[in-house]
Amino acid sequence: MSRTFQLTIAYDGTQYAGWQIQPQKFTIQGMLERALVKLTKDRVHVTGSGRTDSGVHAVAQVASLTIPNWNASAESLRAALNTHLPPDIVVKACRDAPDSFHAIRDCVGKRYRYQLQIQGTRNAFDFRYRWHLKFPVDVDAMRLAADRLIGPHDFACFQAAGSDRKTTVRTIRDCVVIDDESSELNGHRCAIEVEADGFLYNMVRNIVGTLVDIGRGKQTVQWITQVLASKDRTLAGPTAPPHGLFLQRVDYEPFPERIGPVSSQRKGPLLGDDENTHQRLAES
Repeated sequence: MSRTFQLTIAYDGTQYAGWQIQPQKFTIQGMLERALVKLTKDRVHVTGSGRTDSGVHAVAQVASLTIPNWNASAESLRAALNTHLPPDIVVKACRDAPDSFHAIRDCVGKRYRYQLQIQGTRNAFDFRYRWHLKFPVDVDAMRLAADRLIGPHDFACFQAAGSDRKTTVRTIRDCVVIDDESSELNGHRCAIEVEADGFLYNMVRNIVGTLVDIGRGKQTVQWITQVLASKDRTLAGPTAPPHGLFLQRVDYEPFPERIGPVSSQRKGPLLGDDENTHQRLAES
């Protein structure tokens, strides 16, 4: 009997051409499906909650998949997958899901984090995970501008050119600039976190580029309201590079209590409090 599972996956996207399978390229989806072939001897399609771009990372990407014959526990599947995955891709959790569960269709919200280093010396380790800005930036101005993005808006101005969506209206639930540990050597380290009911293609990176333009004094705080109203991508700021972006969390409605074999039942949140993130199954 086939079983459907929900996976929570962390990965360092530095060496990968994004989530989606592409010919002659290493991708996250491709590595997962390759591992599943080794385990099940079947070709199993893995659906991610979203297609992260080349170089983008994830703390808690969520995926759905259906396996024709898996009689062991969901935890056994998690452990077995990790033995066949490279060290920069880890299945953090696995649980039985309803047969109808679909990682994209059932998603009710996501949270992204974009990391910055303002001035200071390039860090030999962090440079893979932060956009290093070599000029001064007014972080308080960025915060004021970020506040103006909260709520339901038409975010067409932050959608990558050529994208095709039925609607460009989304609701941003939170948009904050958070200070990280800073020093004279490492400069001012901070992060922009954005949570919404959905995102357009490159929306977060385009928001970050626009906030940075405001922070460096190229535009005023009020300008971001004009950009929103214009619905014109060419008027917004540049697209921030991918390496600073992390998919932080994906949200779903609660599953029924009893799914799959009794031995594989799990209760409570999908993730623990490691890395200051958690999978919230209730609507945020």
